[in-house]
Amino acid sequence: MTEICFIEDITYKKETVLTVGTFDGIHQGHISLMKRLVQKAKQHNCRSVVVSFDPHPRSIIHAGDEGIRLLTTLEERSKHLSELGVDVLCVIPFTRDFSLQNSKEFVTNILSAKIGLSHFIIGYDHHFGKNRDGNAQTLQKISTQLNFEVEIVDKKEMGDLTISSTKIRQSLEIYGNAMQAEKFLGRPYSFEGVVVHGDERGRTIGFPTANIQLSHRDKLIPREGIYAVLVQLQGKTYHGMMNIGNRPTFNGQNQRIEVHLFSFNEQIYGQTLRVFLIDRIRDEQKFTGSDELVSQLKLDRKKSLEILAGRSI
Repeated sequence: MTEICFIEDITYKKETVLTVGTFDGIHQGHISLMKRLVQKAKQHNCRSVVVSFDPHPRSIIHAGDEGIRLLTTLEERSKHLSELGVDVLCVIPFTRDFSLQNSKEFVTNILSAKIGLSHFIIGYDHHFGKNRDGNAQTLQKISTQLNFEVEIVDKKEMGDLTISSTKIRQSLEIYGNAMQAEKFLGRPYSFEGVVVHGDERGRTIGFPTANIQLSHRDKLIPREGIYAVLVQLQGKTYHGMMNIGNRPTFNGQNQRIEVHLFSFNEQIYGQTLRVFLIDRIRDEQKFTGSDELVSQLKLDRKKSLEILAGRSI
């Protein structure tokens, strides 16, 4: 089980193999790096530490922008790192003042002096410190002064694409491409939310839906449309379909996330569920009325069942 702690609470230990980054998504490229981190720590009888930041650095450095949507919350990152065998997730609160440290100050005063450092695993293109002045090459120069080793991990490619958190966000936000995101992540993209009251219109047409309020306000929500999904609720997994959109048939104004679970008819208000995106079926559409909508929803259910056949989490 990965221990999660903030920088002010971590115990110093020189025998530490660490890596640094935001690691939003813990995608296939991150996973390769983490596996090497854990392997190296075991080889040298060290602890493995992932140093990460909260909030996302881009939300501070580019504070005037709309803001970045997260592929993984801090809790989700901790869970995935635990599955990979990482010992400690050390969280550094990212502030404007913190961002002004250059890479040498950061490595010297925090990583080496505060956490402890015997081996540094770094991605081939990773940059850190003020104005991104730190990289694998500058790190190797610092290492001779502070007595630690540096290992560079090569990029992870899929076909002719290099995997990155940015590409995954684009796949989901721009295209709603759940299958592409799953390939890059190594698992279906998911989010968690609480079931809240809606207008219960879906129940009147035979397709009752659970209206989802996100558990984390900065979590990325994919492009509007209809998706085939798997849903975890109270330790069980259900097949279903999800609508993200404004419900134009009923002149809706605000975006909603609504999930219809197949062969399910229980009251679950106030309960937390996790939704896993499997595939996007179609765009949201405006229909002439309820009858036309129901006919389409029946087709959506049929297609979703075909997509979800044999799928599990």
